[in-house]
Amino acid sequence: MLVGKELLEKSKLLSKHSEDEIARGCGYVGPSGRVLRKSFYRALIEAKGYKLSNSAVGRPGNRSSRGRQAEFKTKVHGNGNLLIGHAYTKKLGLEPGQEYKIDLKKDSKIISLTPLN
Repeated sequence: MLVGKELLEKSKLLSKHSEDEIARGCGYVGPSGRVLRKSFYRALIEAKGYKLSNSAVGRPGNRSSRGRQAEFKTKVHGNGNLLIGHAYTKKLGLEPGQEYKIDLKKDSKIISLTPLN
């Protein structure tokens, strides 16, 4: 991840690209391939000479102190899979190894899970 003068120079070179492409080009990509926008913007602000305090971090009610939050939406991936994700299975109390019957209501496009145990 670029910082300081290198970050400013690289982001300026990529300025005709989208924000995500600029962040990627500057190395702000997590292990899963997700663009780390907040880290990129913070580094960019600091590279421009502004000091950011960490006083908001960890304050109750502050979204940044709670980590990534479940959005209760998903999309069908290019391979046809529909991923629910850990946040949702945890919220429902689903455990690895549990089995479910998948019921589909084609007309209303509703998917439901029925425990088999």
